[in-house]
Amino acid sequence: MHDFTYNALPARVVFGAGAVKQLSAEAERLGAKRILLLCTPGRAEMVRSLSAGLPVAAVFDEAVMHTPVNLVERAREQASSAKADCCAAVGGGSTIGFAKAIALTSGLPIVAVPTTYSGSEMTTIWGVSEGGAKKTGRDAKVLPKTVIYDPELTLGLPAAVSAASGMNAMAHCVEALYAHDGNPIISLMAEEGIRALASALPRIVLQQDNLEARSDALYGAWLAGSTISTTSVALHHKLCHVLGGFGLPHAETHAIVLPHAVRYNHDAARDAMQRISAAMGVSDPAVGIYELEKRLNLPLKLADIGMQEADIERAAKIAVQAPYPNPRKVEYEPVLKLLRDAFEGRRPARPVFAE
Repeated sequence: MHDFTYNALPARVVFGAGAVKQLSAEAERLGAKRILLLCTPGRAEMVRSLSAGLPVAAVFDEAVMHTPVNLVERAREQASSAKADCCAAVGGGSTIGFAKAIALTSGLPIVAVPTTYSGSEMTTIWGVSEGGAKKTGRDAKVLPKTVIYDPELTLGLPAAVSAASGMNAMAHCVEALYAHDGNPIISLMAEEGIRALASALPRIVLQQDNLEARSDALYGAWLAGSTISTTSVALHHKLCHVLGGFGLPHAETHAIVLPHAVRYNHDAARDAMQRISAAMGVSDPAVGIYELEKRLNLPLKLADIGMQEADIERAAKIAVQAPYPNPRKVEYEPVLKLLRDAFEGRRPARPVFAE
């Protein structure tokens, strides 16, 4: 076994159907007296109903994808003017991202109640977008103090959104398996996360009110977030961060790019590919992921989610200018081909192994 370093991040997790009822008690554990409640416009009514008994000082209900800096500044100002001493984020990665942006500059503790499978609640990763580009970083201040996983809150999540969000989580697990700073503990979590998500997502699509499947998906998302929280990300995430700067939807972009990024790294990360295949019960991981996404009725083409063909070359150039550590060298022509394949939704070709 290779030498490794494993950093376990502190987090309190409350998991189970009906767990959101513990929100008030968990906020009290943190000594919160004036809470800023965060959500998206579409969740505002539901979130306000959940906040009964909470000492809510203000509600920020303008969370959107990619945490644009102008709205981030508005949220920070609201937290300051309300003299908030805690952020309670109820929603997906977008909402939790706003809470993280506030915590980054203020140090306010976060209670996260995820309603999607993004896994953002388990990481120290933050991101803010401005001028067509997304800036990301890591800081311990943005890690939620408490995470409440309640599968009942995901029952209303449409099948398409559930599937895309779950594949976003799977991407975290995949890249953790070949991260340059990975370790055996993270690999165990990542493989189990892939197994849970690959099993749960088709059941959710077939039966949206399947609470057991919803629980399994949240469990997989928790593991996914835990893996990416202590390892570096690679080419897949770099490409998705770049494409996010073009205004593409976050989860769907991750889903579409994933099988092509896996194909790109296949020969350079054999052990990781074997683990992905074992977790999914497939012979080829890239094809297996692609076929799973077809079963989930997800879009398979970047062209179908707003990508312009004229932007492909520019995206490839940005991605290779400052690449993240990756098992295979990140080069312009292969990355350009990857993006063209993703743009057109091509089924990944099976690998040809060198002798």
